[in-house]
Amino acid sequence: MEKKSFVCIECPRGCLLTVEEGEGAPRVSGNFCPRGKAYAEAEVTCPRRVLTATVRGKTQRVPVKTRGEIRRDLLFSVMEKVHAVRVDGPLKIGDVVLADVDGEGTDLVAAANYDGE
Repeated sequence: MEKKSFVCIECPRGCLLTVEEGEGAPRVSGNFCPRGKAYAEAEVTCPRRVLTATVRGKTQRVPVKTRGEIRRDLLFSVMEKVHAVRVDGPLKIGDVVLADVDGEGTDLVAAANYDGE
C-alpha cells in the first residue's frame, strides 16, 4: 500500500492528510471535515487546478484565469494556447477570452477589465 501525505488547502485549518492507496477507494486520515477527505481523494486520483496567467493586449498584459479547475496534467498544453492569445478589444471581468481551453469545456476568462488600449 502506498502512502502520501500533504496539507489540505480547503480551509485555513490546514490539516495534515495521509492517504493510503491500494485496492479500492483511497483511505484518508487526518482530515477534520468531509471537505478534506474529498480534497485528498481528488488529489490522488485526478488533481485539478485553476490556472492564472496573462495574455497580450495592445499595450499591456491582461490577467486571465480558467473559469474552473482543469486537470493538472493539462496545465502545460493549456499554457501553450494561452501564450498564443492576443486580445484587441475591450474586456470586462468574466468575458471569455478563449472558449474550451482544456478540451473539457473550461473557458479562459478575463480577470480584470481591459479597455483595449
